[in-house]
Amino acid sequence: MALTHAEVSVIDELHLHNADPHKRASGLSDIILGGQDGLVNVLGVILGVAAATGDTRVVIVAGLAATFAESVSMAAVAYTSTLADADFYESERQREHRHIQAVPGLEKEEVRSIYRNKGFQGELLEKIVETITANVDVWVAVMMAEEHRLTPTDRRQAFRSAMVVGFSAIIGSLIPLVPFAFVPIATAMIISVAITALVLFFTGVYKARVYIGKPFRSGIEMALIGTVSALAGYAVGALLKVPPTP
Repeated sequence: MALTHAEVSVIDELHLHNADPHKRASGLSDIILGGQDGLVNVLGVILGVAAATGDTRVVIVAGLAATFAESVSMAAVAYTSTLADADFYESERQREHRHIQAVPGLEKEEVRSIYRNKGFQGELLEKIVETITANVDVWVAVMMAEEHRLTPTDRRQAFRSAMVVGFSAIIGSLIPLVPFAFVPIATAMIISVAITALVLFFTGVYKARVYIGKPFRSGIEMALIGTVSALAGYAVGALLKVPPTP
């Protein structure tokens, strides 16, 4: 039973739908991960130090130390998590290969059930199942995407992901720190919180436009969550305020 051009296009679209969005979004996800983490964490550190000491030089030193420690830590996490994702995908892929070899009838019925649930019936459904199961690699790829909801992760992306996350963390971390270099500490704290909230808001708006969701709501949520988290650092610093040196 040969598939028509339209039917082949349907199958191709199903596979593209599972793979392409992940690839397009991965870079943006890394940037947001590093930038947001750097923004919130370093803002919390410098607000705490500012509240505790009232010394601009100490705030800047603490902020820079947190900036670079944070960026290295985030880059390492991105690197190891990407490798872990790749290893997990490969492990599941090999397991699926074994299942197809051991119980091909059962695995074929799973493919049929998957596409039946998508609305395909009759001859077209059988053509799709026949085409997919005719090639073991295609069969496994479909099961990975449709049954396990997993997409392949290239181990070679680990270093790139680490660099993007680490660099984004540095940029994000420096944003709340800049005001302390130019204005008095009390004013710098207010400006720092305001700038961070704005950056988080627009990040949330942009993320919702790229992915899915309501832009304004996403922006408000990200700004509130990030700002409240950072203010926890201020509360700690205020509670543990260092008495002035005589």
